[in-house]
Amino acid sequence: RASMLTLIAALAVSKAISEKTGQEAGIKWPNDIVMNGKKVCGILTEMSTELMEIQYVIPGTGINVNQMEFPDDIKATATSLRIESGKIQKRSEIIAAIMEAFEGYYDTFIETQDMSGLIEEYNANLVNLGNEVCVLDPAGEYRGVSEGINKEGALLVRLSDGTLKEIISGEVSVRGVYGYV
Repeated sequence: RASMLTLIAALAVSKAISEKTGQEAGIKWPNDIVMNGKKVCGILTEMSTELMEIQYVIPGTGINVNQMEFPDDIKATATSLRIESGKIQKRSEIIAAIMEAFEGYYDTFIETQDMSGLIEEYNANLVNLGNEVCVLDPAGEYRGVSEGINKEGALLVRLSDGTLKEIISGEVSVRGVYGYV
């Protein structure tokens, strides 16, 4: 269940950014936060195991807070909280809001031991819900419509033949058919 902590972190970051900036921040499954179709945050989760036991799990977030410009190779897909809100943001306030939200979501996760208590809110923040996505799988690329996550945190993608695929984080990359989202 450790991989679900990335989803919990994404939910917390999305909520905190929306609250602190007054601008909508959504989740691009599984580990990006986007504003107006551009990436404002990436989340990577590090885990250490020993003898089939998890020693630690650390979700790390990289948020573009007060940048005003980006290198040419990412400026079409990257943004910052300052660009989106039009205001300089205080990092300490953003961090405090993330930690507060994470604690609440983590408590729910501990109670349920899965994403069942958070699915509704997560899917409400999922930017590609109901949209066609391109799944970049090592076995071959395919397209389908995003139907949200299940209680294990897998992205559900409905193929054109009606088949429902469960996409597991870490195995594939999901992109929007007509852009980053």
